[in-house]
Amino acid sequence: MSQEIAVVGSPEFTTGFRLAGVRRSENVPDDEKEAELDDAVTEVLEDDGVGIVVMHDEDLEYLSRGVRQNVETSVEPVVVTIGSGTGGGGLRDQIKRAIGIDLMDEDEEDS
Repeated sequence: MSQEIAVVGSPEFTTGFRLAGVRRSENVPDDEKEAELDDAVTEVLEDDGVGIVVMHDEDLEYLSRGVRQNVETSVEPVVVTIGSGTGGGGLRDQIKRAIGIDLMDEDEEDS
C-alpha cells in the first residue's frame, strides 16, 4: 500500500506544501490551535494511508502532553518538524528514527 505525506498547521504553512503536490492537509488557523491542533494531529497519526507528517516546529508547543509524546515517538508515520528552530541535527535524528540507520554517518566515513 502506498502511503502519502500529510501536512498539519496554519493555512499559511500548508499552502506551499499543497502547491508542491501534497494532497493531505489539516488546516488549523493560528487562533484555533489550542482548541483544534490535538484533534487534527491525532487524526493524521491514526490514518494508515499517511507515512510522513510534516508540522511547523513551533506548533509542538500547542499540543497536549499525550499528543506531543505520540508525535515525538511515532515511527510510522514519521513526524518531521520544520521551521526556524529546527537544525540539521534534528532532521538527522528524525531520519535515523524513521529508517533505523544514520545515513549521514556513512557519508562522513567516505570523505
